[in-house]
Amino acid sequence: MIPFVNLIAQRAAYKTELEQAEKAVLDSGCFVGGPIITEFEKKLENFCGIKHALTCGSGTEALTIALMALGVSCEDEVIVPDFTFIAPAECVAGLGAKPVFADIDPETLQISTKSVQALITPKTRGIIAVDLFGQCAPYKALREIAMQNHLWILEDAAQAFGAKVHTNEGARYACTFGDIAITSFYPSKPLGCYGDGGALFTNNDEYAAKIRQIANHGSSKHYLHEIIGLNSRLDALQAAILQVKMNHFEAELAIRQKNAQKYDEFFADLHGIRPQKIAEGNTSTYAQYTLLVDNRNDFIAKLDQAQIPYCIHYPMALHQQPCFGNVSNRNSAEEASNKALSLPVCAFTDVDFIINQMRQIL
Repeated sequence: MIPFVNLIAQRAAYKTELEQAEKAVLDSGCFVGGPIITEFEKKLENFCGIKHALTCGSGTEALTIALMALGVSCEDEVIVPDFTFIAPAECVAGLGAKPVFADIDPETLQISTKSVQALITPKTRGIIAVDLFGQCAPYKALREIAMQNHLWILEDAAQAFGAKVHTNEGARYACTFGDIAITSFYPSKPLGCYGDGGALFTNNDEYAAKIRQIANHGSSKHYLHEIIGLNSRLDALQAAILQVKMNHFEAELAIRQKNAQKYDEFFADLHGIRPQKIAEGNTSTYAQYTLLVDNRNDFIAKLDQAQIPYCIHYPMALHQQPCFGNVSNRNSAEEASNKALSLPVCAFTDVDFIINQMRQIL
């Protein structure tokens, strides 16, 4: 079976560089913190064009830290997209606040600004926008809503580190649109390490200081804990691996985009199958290549027959999850959960082979 994300081929391609970087960390005896973390954070800042990049233990922990830094507490409401991984809503609920589910645009699959506007109440404190499947959410409109209602925006770029939005003023990278933004370095992400890892981004000095404090047990000085925090850090070995992968990252993104273009051309004339729309001006990382398939079960049967891997992101809208009440809304998020299916698209995937296989079955 073809791997959905070919991490083995990626390691083989960069093996010498990775082994040298790994050995340097192991020989240094500095496994937590240290110069490699500082160097990697600076590299993230330079890549995104942002003042502060702060690494942590995972994308989910990054969300929690960000929400704590933004002051989320009991009785607050935070608007989150209804069609995404559970982490944003889970982190809001974990702090005692209420996630309020916004519908999505049925073509781009990003959070619907019209739905966001309709959900704002006196208890609303902010909006979490997810850059789903690798393209940025509609931040220009979201920022207008946020400013009108005195709300913050938390950008969840767990799938979109490296994505761009092109405007008349030039290109702007993901991880720069929120008051705080986060990303994930989970192995299957476009930029992934060999375990869990994450980062937070902000141009706000006060938020940056608060994030570091929270992630270090609420401490800004050794053994002095001013607030309740948690322990969340990226280890030096993972930072070294990510440094190597960053050297090849933009080249990999270019291949992902070429692979996606090949899929786009193949599916253009197929009835009942349509790719996620990439909004005008957006460049996606294609964390996954996602389709909306009218008869998904039939399509899956054919993919199984041809031994083509696929993933379903996500099989139900968040409001349908048992932990959130398991109710039916009959909205675009529910429709997407019944139709969405993702195909392999990473830089080490033979998309030409997959397309040739699909030509025989479709």
